[in-house]
Formats: sequence, structure tokens, C-alpha cells
Amino acid sequence: LPILGPILFSHDITVYAALALVAGVWWFLKYTRGGLILRAVGESHDAAHALGYKVVKVRILAIMFGGACAGLGGAALSLVRVPQWTEGMTAGAGWIALAIVVFASWKPARVLLGAYIFGGVAVLQLNLQAAGVSIPVEYLSMSPYLITIIVLVVMSAHRNKAALNAPAALGRAFHASR
Repeated sequence: LPILGPILFSHDITVYAALALVAGVWWFLKYTRGGLILRAVGESHDAAHALGYKVVKVRILAIMFGGACAGLGGAALSLVRVPQWTEGMTAGAGWIALAIVVFASWKPARVLLGAYIFGGVAVLQLNLQAAGVSIPVEYLSMSPYLITIIVLVVMSAHRNKAALNAPAALGRAFHASR
């Protein structure tokens, strides 16, 4: 494929693995019993506990999966994007990842869209720097973080709408003795 070939097939394996991971998480949450249990624990841990599900175990497994994904992201950053380890190489990318989750309203497909938007802004600022645009480099370097702040402010301006898709039990402690 003359034009689409390089666009679609010239990436590192981690790009395709990330796309497969998003599709897999979406499928798991939507079509499996485990996904239903995870969503039930997220919506009402008391109701899930009353049905006999091990809420703490489900939460720990979800945290472990999230940590594993974060570890894969860090490994990809230090092995693929910048093939060396340097101090401060993440440069706040974890905060951008959290902003993407808020932007996505806890929906896997929107996480992918948000990642492409924020990644596109980061690449755009690098390309503008390389092209020698007469904007100071400090402004270009801060643009991904500025976009992150703007998105979070816009999303939080409609607090009810932003929290509409968040799990109801998010941030609430669970005590099995209740």
C-alpha cells in the first residue's frame, strides 16, 4: 500500500499491543462475567459483597492490572521511545495519563482517542520545534501540559456531567463488616 502502508505498518510492536490491549479491556468489561463483577464492585461494593463477590480481591486484582499496564508503559518509554534511561524521562506523563482517564469518562475507546489527542499535541510541539517556528521553545514544551490543564478544567466545569460515567464507589472505602 503506497500511502497507507507506512502509516499503518511501520510502528513498533508496542503500538499494536496497546491497541489490542484497549480492545481486550473493552471486550472484557462489556462481555465477560469478570467484567460484570468488576463493574458491579465499582458501582456498589456493598451490593457486590451481598451477592458473594470478594470485593477486596477484585479491587486488588484491578489495581494489579493497572499497575502492570503502567509498568508496560514505563518499559515502552524507556526501551522504545527513548532507548535509554535518563532521570526524569517521564516528564509528567503520568499526570497526562490520569487526565486522559478523566477525559475518557472511564470508557476504553475514549481512552484511545484521548491518548491520540495528547500524543498528537506532544508530537506537534516537537515538529514545530524542528521546523524552526518562531514560538519560544518553552511555550512549545509546555503545550501538552497546558492542553491537559484546559481539558481538566473544561471537564470539571460540568461536574455532574463529568462524574456521570465514573464508578459510583470510586474512592469509597469498603468494610465487609457493614
